[in-house]
Amino acid sequence: MQLTTAHLIANPCDDEEDNMAMLCCHSDKGEMFLMTRYPDEDEVEITLDGEPSTLDGLKVTLSAERLLIEIGAADADALNGDDHLEIHHSTAASDMPEVEETLQNILKGTGTYISQLA
Repeated sequence: MQLTTAHLIANPCDDEEDNMAMLCCHSDKGEMFLMTRYPDEDEVEITLDGEPSTLDGLKVTLSAERLLIEIGAADADALNGDDHLEIHHSTAASDMPEVEETLQNILKGTGTYISQLA
């Protein structure tokens, strides 16, 4: 599954939401993707077009223009039957450290984060 978005919206620690880490985007076709995790939880919540799923064992790869989220085949219903979601983005380079910190907070202890940033 693929989405294209103008930019990724990230918050590594939202103190108004019990320190939840949150990454989201809206595609150019109006689809919404949201990935969140509270610091005291062991699983990540992914919401795609309003349908939430709780997952663990995610593998996320971030580059300057792409975010790749890979999940186990058994969890494919979370991504409408696919085992991965590829998000093409044009996030400003100055915003990428916050995106990276957010992904690290979301995946710490429950998934794998791979950085392909220069």
